[in-house]
Amino acid sequence: MPKRTQIICIHEGKKGRSIDPVFANAFLKTYNPEWMRPWKTTAARFIGYGGKTELRKAFPNELQSCAAAGGNTTLIVLADVDDLKNGDELKAEYWEESEAAGLPRELFEKVVFIFPKNRIENWVEFLNTGTTDENQEGPRVKELSTVRDAAKELAKFCRSGHAPGPLPPSLEWSCRNWRALVERMR
Repeated sequence: MPKRTQIICIHEGKKGRSIDPVFANAFLKTYNPEWMRPWKTTAARFIGYGGKTELRKAFPNELQSCAAAGGNTTLIVLADVDDLKNGDELKAEYWEESEAAGLPRELFEKVVFIFPKNRIENWVEFLNTGTTDENQEGPRVKELSTVRDAAKELAKFCRSGHAPGPLPPSLEWSCRNWRALVERMR
């Protein structure tokens, strides 16, 4: 097991104005996969970019930085699918940026993509109520404890392998990416 695990999570939204890093941090701490060192020896950085375009443009540099760090470094991209059909379409846009920067496909395939359909608030709504409509933006969440509680619930589902019914499509898609990382790290 490596002495240190590094997780870099890039997301939409400026620091302090996005619930994305709160959700991701609570999920990681609660899920606490066996390949991750104790939390005190894990470096988790959350880097906010203003919007979808800015995030996508910064992606190749962030991926190169993770590769240069070596060891057990994982890049997580947390972005909204918005008006695209699904996560695969958005992932293809990130691949275009990577390919244009000359990055190899095998490096790109190590990235964990977490793509809510509209906003992560839809997932929070689903995790707290059991329902959501991903075709509409979920209600804004003002209490960060609500975000943390929802992320902790998701982590518990992931660890047990049992969700409380069918997941929203974007959440199921993103969970597959997370499971691929867990398998790769075994």
